[in-house]
Amino acid sequence: MKIDFENPAPKGRPREFDIDEALAAALRVFWMRGYEGASMAELTAEMGITKPSLYAAFGNKEALFRKALDLYEREKMAFMNAALAEPTSRRVAERLLEGIYKMQTSTCDPKGCLGVMSSLAGTPEASSIRECVIERQKGSRAALIARLDRAREEGDLPADIDTEALARFMTAIFQGLTLQARAGASPDELKSLADMALRTWPGR
Repeated sequence: MKIDFENPAPKGRPREFDIDEALAAALRVFWMRGYEGASMAELTAEMGITKPSLYAAFGNKEALFRKALDLYEREKMAFMNAALAEPTSRRVAERLLEGIYKMQTSTCDPKGCLGVMSSLAGTPEASSIRECVIERQKGSRAALIARLDRAREEGDLPADIDTEALARFMTAIFQGLTLQARAGASPDELKSLADMALRTWPGR
């Protein structure tokens, strides 16, 4: 979406930058630094805009982060919805682990998970961001639990399986993969962890 009008708008100068490109740049900064570690100076430099332009287009830093998080979930985590549509619980698990693995071994994006990093934000100023991210994580986990509940009802998982515990187990594996990738684990090391998780999967 290019905004570059030739004639001045009645309420001030037009934005002479691509909003989508600027938001993608902001996402990369937040992904690398976390919400607290991303300074306004680095954000504006990477986005190629001035601070007044950032405020005019996106609002404050918190509003910018929320828009970046929306983009992250829409583009980088799209595989999660596709995984939940798989016909068996094992295929769900395989698709989820495959998506996480591919994202963490990609050379195009930063390593780690934006959600995990942001949920650990510790300052009072970042409390609303932390709460926002945690609520979104709860929503994702609820969707996974619902899919596992269906698998149990269909006989694809043991009748006595604790689907909430199984969903938390998968979440822990996802978070472990992202944290290890950020710490420098090799693709082979990440794959071995994902394979180990699948070997313990209770469904067929």
